[in-house]
Amino acid sequence: MSATTSVNLSPHTLLALLEYLRDTGATTDPAEAVDIAVRHWLAAMKQGTGDNAPAAPRGYQWKSLFLPDGTWLRMAYRGDHEYAHVEGDRLMYKGRPSTPNKFACDHTDTVRNAWRDISIRIPGEKNWKMAYQHRKELELAARQPTPPAQESAREQVPLATPALAPPPWPSQTTPTPMPAVQPPHATAPRTGGSVIPLPPMMQRDVEPGPRWTEPERRKFRYRLEDVAFD
Repeated sequence: MSATTSVNLSPHTLLALLEYLRDTGATTDPAEAVDIAVRHWLAAMKQGTGDNAPAAPRGYQWKSLFLPDGTWLRMAYRGDHEYAHVEGDRLMYKGRPSTPNKFACDHTDTVRNAWRDISIRIPGEKNWKMAYQHRKELELAARQPTPPAQESAREQVPLATPALAPPPWPSQTTPTPMPAVQPPHATAPRTGGSVIPLPPMMQRDVEPGPRWTEPERRKFRYRLEDVAFD
């Protein structure tokens, strides 16, 4: 038997410890609970590399369900309740390392389904919840699609540029009418001492001039195409 010694503990802390043991139904002696708490504190301090370094999370991995340090497991059978708790990285039952299935079978002396028979209370929670409910919630959370990460800078999509109207076809300009060539001698023969002008279609210039070499030009001195393209 190892020797023990007393340590001063404030009345408020001792009262809180006694109330917690009473509410949870734990059969652990208060002195043993204090000893466990001190060992937990020492282990947490040794995990950090510095004074302010946070300790690595510890707990027991039950299949896909992680039970953090300080989690309580409860097994109800024939009106009786038995408890196990997670201490560090191990599940402890009656001071010995165990597993959820072994804990359930040892308490009932029968083959049990630990997921259906064990209820769990994780540190920070007030209510007990069945183990299969914890596992179901974990599976549903894993099935939910992960929202896509927002891009730091979205690409600016250029707005659709309205189609430019095709340039209008060049307006068909009316060719400038060529001035009518008035022959210098577009007069009718003298009759009774007076000169009677003839209509333009009947006027004829018989005086030779430039380009007066073609037979078809003898009626007019110039043709229209010669005037337009020369």
